[in-house]
Amino acid sequence: MRRRLFSMMLVLSLFCLSARAEIDLSTQSPQPTSTPAPVELSGTALLDAPPMALDCAAALLLEPESGQIIFEMNADSPRAVASVTKVMTILLTLEAIDDGRVALDDVVTISESAAGMGGSQVLLDVGETQTVDVLLKSMIVGSANDAAVALAEVLYGSEELCVDRMNERAQQLGMAGTHFVNCTGLPADGQHTTARDVARMSAAMFSHPLYYEYAHIWLDEVDHGDGRVTQLTNTNRLIRLYDGCDGGKTGSTDEAGYCIAATAQRGDMRLIAIVLGAPSGAERFDIAGEMFDYGFANYRLYPVAERGTRVRGGLPVEGGSQESVAVQLDADLTLLILKGSEQGIQLSPNLPESLAAPVAAGDRVGSVDVVVDGKTVASIPVAAAEDVDATGLPYALRRILSRWPAIGG
Repeated sequence: MRRRLFSMMLVLSLFCLSARAEIDLSTQSPQPTSTPAPVELSGTALLDAPPMALDCAAALLLEPESGQIIFEMNADSPRAVASVTKVMTILLTLEAIDDGRVALDDVVTISESAAGMGGSQVLLDVGETQTVDVLLKSMIVGSANDAAVALAEVLYGSEELCVDRMNERAQQLGMAGTHFVNCTGLPADGQHTTARDVARMSAAMFSHPLYYEYAHIWLDEVDHGDGRVTQLTNTNRLIRLYDGCDGGKTGSTDEAGYCIAATAQRGDMRLIAIVLGAPSGAERFDIAGEMFDYGFANYRLYPVAERGTRVRGGLPVEGGSQESVAVQLDADLTLLILKGSEQGIQLSPNLPESLAAPVAAGDRVGSVDVVVDGKTVASIPVAAAEDVDATGLPYALRRILSRWPAIGG
């Protein structure tokens, strides 16, 4: 009883010294600014339908910096994609190199399972040794199945374990319509993906600078060290046929048709074209080139917003040490827009009437919608630009009562 009475008297005495308590609280170290929130894109294609006839089963044209899809066709239909599957195998290899788990000069001894792969090969022998560099080049340039399996075994111990990681990474990338069974794309029951998912994993692969050191190679050779030499010819003819194309992955089987995931850059804009199930190899290249032509001719990247830009004049703060707080955009935003349509972009704030103190710099307080031609295409987070402490007796009471168990025992 005495202890409880003492605690109550202590609370009352602290009320009397509330001004002192507020000073003490205000001198605490400010909370660190939160990590900038990502821009949320709507995911809606800019066009309701492709602007040209596409003689293929599925297609998608993407600008990867903004994440905007220009147009799509049957983008979520499950399909086999043959050696385009190797995009994930290549991506995992590039990530392993970045993480230091393997190095380009690491020497790999070729297993019986790798050497026995059918389809496109670099003709590796059992017991042959090659570097990760040569195997990666053989997979990117020549779409070599034996090199893909050899790398899968180096990375994860077996192709089966590599496939488990491929499916895990697919889920991390949001590839909900994908299931891998092997690392090569050879026909297998249950293996499928979609044009949208191919775009997701291709964008991840194309983001690695190391990839382009191999992707531009047209002709090369692999020395097997026993007098044999295998010629490599790039399966992606667009690197010679299309101005600006600097990467891509092809694939073809009877089930999948002719497929390609290709990328091209002109000026500061990169595009990714996905073509699945074309009737011939030549037609897949023609379709991808036509898609690139449309994108580069009609669209441009436009810097809409820069992180740190102030929004309005600030927001009123109730019960704070100052009457208002400055707020600012908490992300950069670059959009893909039709050339000449810059004036049609509208910014629509979604902000509360006021905020309740305390407010910490970096607190998410609202957003700004980006509207293009009546469609909301992005939402930019808005955050407080500064700290605002709470003042007054009610706030001091709340702080004291929050610590009551510590005081009352």
